Amino acid sequence: MAIRKGVLGRGLDALLPSAPHAVLGTQPGTHAAATELPIDAISPNPQQPRRVFADADLDSLADSIRRHGVLQPVVVREAPAGAARPYELVVGERRWRASQRAGRSTIPATIQNITPQALLEVALVENVQRRDLNPIELALAFRALADAGRTQEEIGQQVGLERPTIANHLRLLDLPKEAQEDVECGRLGIGHAKALLQIANPERRRWLRDRILAEQLSVRAAEDL
Repeated sequence: MAIRKGVLGRGLDALLPSAPHAVLGTQPGTHAAATELPIDAISPNPQQPRRVFADADLDSLADSIRRHGVLQPVVVREAPAGAARPYELVVGERRWRASQRAGRSTIPATIQNITPQALLEVALVENVQRRDLNPIELALAFRALADAGRTQEEIGQQVGLERPTIANHLRLLDLPKEAQEDVECGRLGIGHAKALLQIANPERRRWLRDRILAEQLSVRAAEDL
């Protein structure tokens, strides 16, 4: 179930509007440079598939931002009416979080017309491109797209993965919560998870999971058991 490098469906360029318009009055249909937006005017993407942001990685990026600034603008959209903040993040949550840690009050951003339905898809493709999602985060994002009416084939075409890979990730969500957390944190690998999924009995599945963790079993040893 490894993610193939360099194969990402249509990519972000196809998902994002080709003509971003900035807050300085540029009309749709013309290109515009990014503008500085107040960081506290932006809310995180509610459809962000990434759930784990490592403190060490954010600290390292924050240090780079202090030294060199934010080299690539984030992408935002206008928030829905009644939202707490005027803008909603679409792409670039790591940069947004790290900029806050770096003590910045503003961040370069482009404002684009992204529909609510496209928020998850854009964020998912960005994270797949950066190889930032763990298997459970991918599985949850694929399930959300499936719940929105996408077939496994369509999801695979969008993110550049074969349909069986999508199906195998979705099967991870059949694991009990504790095993999902093990995969998400790296205590269990994908191979271990596939071995666990071969066992229908919950008690036997829990027994094997405990054996794998206690004895640091290899995937082959787990499959043999």
